[in-house]
Amino acid sequence: MAETIPNGRPESANIDGPTNPMVTPILTDLYQFTMAYAYWKAGKHNERAVFDLYFRRNPFGGEYTIFAGLEECIKFVANFKFTEDEIDFIRSSLPSSCEDGFFEYLRRLDCSDIEIYSISEGSVVFPKVPLMRIEGPVAVVQLLETPFVNLINYASLVTTNAARHRFVAGRSKILLEFGLRRAQGPDGGISASKYCYMGGFDATSNVAAGKLFGIPLRGTHSHAFVSSFMSPDEIIEKSLKHHNGSSVCEDFVSLVQTWLDKLKWSHLLGGIFSETNQSELAAFASYALAFPGSFLALVDTYDVMRSGLPNFCAVALALNDLGYKAVGIRLDSGDLAYQSCEARKFFCAIEKEFGLPGFGKTSITASNDLNEETLDALNKQGHEVDAFGIGTHLVTCYAQAALGVVFKLVEINNQPRIKLSEDVSKVSIPCKKRCYRLHGKEGYPLVDIMTGENEPHPKVGERILCRHPFSESKRAYVVPQRVEELLKCFWPGKSDKTRDDLPPLKEIRERCIEQLDQMRPDHMRRLNPTPYKVSVSAKLYDFIHFLWLNEAPVGELQ
Repeated sequence: MAETIPNGRPESANIDGPTNPMVTPILTDLYQFTMAYAYWKAGKHNERAVFDLYFRRNPFGGEYTIFAGLEECIKFVANFKFTEDEIDFIRSSLPSSCEDGFFEYLRRLDCSDIEIYSISEGSVVFPKVPLMRIEGPVAVVQLLETPFVNLINYASLVTTNAARHRFVAGRSKILLEFGLRRAQGPDGGISASKYCYMGGFDATSNVAAGKLFGIPLRGTHSHAFVSSFMSPDEIIEKSLKHHNGSSVCEDFVSLVQTWLDKLKWSHLLGGIFSETNQSELAAFASYALAFPGSFLALVDTYDVMRSGLPNFCAVALALNDLGYKAVGIRLDSGDLAYQSCEARKFFCAIEKEFGLPGFGKTSITASNDLNEETLDALNKQGHEVDAFGIGTHLVTCYAQAALGVVFKLVEINNQPRIKLSEDVSKVSIPCKKRCYRLHGKEGYPLVDIMTGENEPHPKVGERILCRHPFSESKRAYVVPQRVEELLKCFWPGKSDKTRDDLPPLKEIRERCIEQLDQMRPDHMRRLNPTPYKVSVSAKLYDFIHFLWLNEAPVGELQ
């Protein structure tokens, strides 16, 4: 746990600033400053407020979401301070009638009096349940609204997207995030790499993200590298030292050519190809000379079966003679299911004919605009792909643009507040709440329940009435076998509460995978998943409807 200084405030000096330096106190909407000024002008700016940050609907037609972005919010709060330049700009953006005292107030402002309670990052979460509860002076908390929503919205959306791709691909496949070039700008690319890794991807092509977050890097070469060669004669340095350093092959290219001839006249492979593209062969040989211990080739520049695959195998077999093991191939176009199956047969035939144990298991990576649907289709068709490189549809969240995170006032000066709407899904759940996840006999989560802050803690083995917040007839008794409180203190402000640590990215990723494994399979399926139940206690249900009737104007018929 983090140390605290005498007034109870977490020691923020050891918390770095946000990953993106553009995340500053002025990364917000203008109306946050106009409201802050109006609060200050009315003498309300220090009134104690409680806000809930939550979302209303799961994305991608699914029934679960992964919560992400908490660490960036805490980094933002820990370093929240206006610069003189920012204050001058705010002054110039507001009406000239705004008093100087307000800008002096901004100059002194920090988040030392803010308290943040949150679900742990990487958790499976559901609509209406607060992801974060933020308490503090109303003007300051309002200034946090836009950056918090911004930092949580995309992070949770793309992490969920990654988790869904992982679920469809299956545990045994390697998933590679290749989305940087198609992401919405540098920040979109960096964030996507971080949160796709959190959601279950294994590696990224994004070098900057690898440096920032310690994510494993993966990548090979493009079609441009292959087509940049004209013939094997271009390769000047042809020697390659044996893996164990015992000898040197003076002409690796000739060794490759020898193996290509053997493949051409093989009785198991005969007729599959005749003359391969020699410029492609030169590119593969050159790349292998540069990276003999990690040779992976893109084989679809010209023709997969008649050129790319035999050329790769000739190079891989030459490397094998020198003690190296080629990694595999990448397919980036065409019928991926068919090509992967044919490539696997090719590898297995070579293993059998030349007595090379393990060659049949040479890795096959597929890319080419993949998404959930294409992964599902490949599974149904049958394929031999070991790894998937996924970009555009993953990082842009092509299937859904935004999660729809909201930030609502639920209490001020200890008085519960409610936001009403003709659309029941937009009615907020008032007051400061505690949130629990109730688990059943088989270990699966059964229901999330919200209670008033001072209600008794649900107990294991004790029957609890869980009610739908707005539908009178939807209710059920639950006897939990395990009770998990969801909201933990991640920023105690001036309270004496202990701050929970922010775990490293790898631990958050492990938490995400573990949480998804705990979910009932029918909640996880792609088509027609079973909705997960989110409920309130009987006491909170009664209070919501009392406040609703109390706040809603009574109509009059004439």
